[in-house]
Amino acid sequence: MLMTLGLALPVDAHQKSRPKTIDGAAVFKNRCAGCHGDKGQGGDGYSKPLIGKLSAPELANFIKKSMPPGTKKCPADEADKVAQFMFDAFYSPIAQERNKPARIALARLTVRQYRNAVADLVGNYHAASPSQAPAGLHAQYFNARNFDQKTKLIDRVDPEIKFDFGNQGPDPAKFDARNFSIMWDGSILAPDTGEYEFVIKSDQAVRLFVNGGQPIIDGFIRSGNQKEFHGTVTLLGGRAYYMRLEFSKATQGVKDEKKENERPPGHAEITLMWRRPKQALEVVPTRFLYNQWSPNGFVVTTPFPPDDRSMGYERGNAVSKSWDDAVTSAAIETANYVADHRFELSGTKEDDPQVKDKLTQYCDRFVTRAFRSPIDAGTERLYVKKQFDSAPNLETAVKRSVMLTLMSPRFLYREIGTGQKDAYRIAADLSFGLWDTLPDPELERAAANGALTTSEQITKQAERMVRDPRAWVKLKEFLLLWLKVDDVPEIVKSPKLFPAFDANTTDDLRSSLELFLENTAWSEASDYRQMMMSPTVYLNGELAKLYGVNLPADAPFQAVQMDSGKRTGLITQPYILSRFAYLETSSPIHRGVLIVRNLLGKTLNPPPSAFAPDPVSLHPNLTTRERVALQTKPEMCNNCHGIINPIGFTLENYDAIGRWRDKENGKPVDDSGYYRNRTGNMVKFSGSADLAKYLADSDECHDAFIEKLFLHLVKQPVLAYGPKTLPTLEQSFAQNSFSIRKLMVEIMVATTARDVGRTPDK
Repeated sequence: MLMTLGLALPVDAHQKSRPKTIDGAAVFKNRCAGCHGDKGQGGDGYSKPLIGKLSAPELANFIKKSMPPGTKKCPADEADKVAQFMFDAFYSPIAQERNKPARIALARLTVRQYRNAVADLVGNYHAASPSQAPAGLHAQYFNARNFDQKTKLIDRVDPEIKFDFGNQGPDPAKFDARNFSIMWDGSILAPDTGEYEFVIKSDQAVRLFVNGGQPIIDGFIRSGNQKEFHGTVTLLGGRAYYMRLEFSKATQGVKDEKKENERPPGHAEITLMWRRPKQALEVVPTRFLYNQWSPNGFVVTTPFPPDDRSMGYERGNAVSKSWDDAVTSAAIETANYVADHRFELSGTKEDDPQVKDKLTQYCDRFVTRAFRSPIDAGTERLYVKKQFDSAPNLETAVKRSVMLTLMSPRFLYREIGTGQKDAYRIAADLSFGLWDTLPDPELERAAANGALTTSEQITKQAERMVRDPRAWVKLKEFLLLWLKVDDVPEIVKSPKLFPAFDANTTDDLRSSLELFLENTAWSEASDYRQMMMSPTVYLNGELAKLYGVNLPADAPFQAVQMDSGKRTGLITQPYILSRFAYLETSSPIHRGVLIVRNLLGKTLNPPPSAFAPDPVSLHPNLTTRERVALQTKPEMCNNCHGIINPIGFTLENYDAIGRWRDKENGKPVDDSGYYRNRTGNMVKFSGSADLAKYLADSDECHDAFIEKLFLHLVKQPVLAYGPKTLPTLEQSFAQNSFSIRKLMVEIMVATTARDVGRTPDK
């Protein structure tokens, strides 16, 4: 163009006028490879490989601000080019899959899976829960103290056991206040796995049976004025167990028929309470009580070392001496139980002429179910027939067969085998993915009948399974882990500033959070967006008083719709806000880190040195926001805090216990914030409601949620199932109206379909 106008420019001047062409690969080779390695694998200056989840614009922005270390940073145009080169060559998940494809790793059963599987092996698939909705326990009231059916006057369902009869009977017009008895029976659903402490408060004779023929509390013979009785039992989450509670009211002392009617009836009361694993004592809630029976079941109580959770989810990747010892002890415990109950479990009697055949059949079935597929003649001979032929008696034969089975790699490891998955492998993947246990009879029948060969058939089974309480237990475990509250930490607040906040408050707040999760994530819609946006908080009378809601002092937990804009979804639940706050003040950093790492799925480096927040007394006139901004101002802090702080600041309307505030230190709260998303665009927030809406609608958040849930269910990296798996799940999540239940189904279909074609060996 310049030449046609008759302008003659020197060649070098003409060349200088052209835009400079920047080669990202050359920039990386000349300026980055010395520290990071020629392929980003790590070098002398920085040993970690350059891999991550930032988008190319996010990576470029980081390079502009931080690289290279020192005062002179990479020019913006070079940063854009080198970031794109790195992203395509080795940084992005797709590049990682291309350069070093992920593989399904050999893994043993986790501790949770082991306990559940053994319970189902021994218990022969007892129902996970009664079919009827929880409503309380079946109650029979007798006008006598010996549960005589002829004296029964009341037959009903009691939603909870908390009665003070005073000096009268259940019905003064019908009952003798001196002598009456009550029997409650049905089932109790364990919401968590662990040790449960049951407590009965009563001034009369009481006895409690939970999952067994022997009482865990026997207060029929009382000592002095004892009015509180304790008993413990280990239960597995998502399963219902038989329960019976007996109460007998009688005049005390030596009975004198002539003077019996002259004695005052005396006071009578009873309350049934429990302490769930790591939680506070409470009256057993109605939502865990059923008026139908469930059979007793075996639960392994042998302690195991904890599973590895360094990747954010439980993995069975470590085999240590302590784990091996625990497996041996648990196998002995189980074998002893099965041998002691061998006639009951096999449906026979000691004097049955076919007792050996029936015990052999039971052990055959035990091995088949433990190995999750039909066994051949050689396996049957080794694990069953050989033991019965060589043992001195049938009891020993049963013990040997059970122990040999439970210590076999075919039981302890899930990924053993080669080639494409068969129907039995698919059934096991479904059951361990959704229930952390063995296939149930319906899954077994589907596998045996060739009804697990198409995606449609797998989907049908998975849809059935996600309606089971065991699937909710697994999802709840994920949600609590995702929110970093799975360890039930102690939450302590300043008694001077928050005198009404105590240990009972913490326990009530946790119940509030669990009810919120159950009624959003586990509702019929199971809508991720509702979980992020719902204005509902679950409060009882005590919490209502603390959080400014008008409820009766003794009100049970109930859904409360909060003022518009003051509670928006998960991030504004009081338990979360209290957990991620300090003794006296809020903590934008802790709240911001939770959201950035877990909800947005970002990787954050640990702080370069030990971090201690500035005490309020050091800057008494500053707000929390001002104090945090001051302390994290240095450049070495701002690389991460430039992302963390603006997110955390949006929750500054909530104090250290999650109560709403408009002012702090006499200054209006500044709850503005922002976030640069993975496309490089700046998103601005005016408070928690804006942030909640972003978290509900953002593809970035959806992707992070899907990947974390995938890891929790499958316990394998999503890239091991191919680079298209995650994008496909993201698409189906949106198409299914962001249903978490349907997402669980889609994950299981994606990882069990025959055309996956991935095995540990390939």
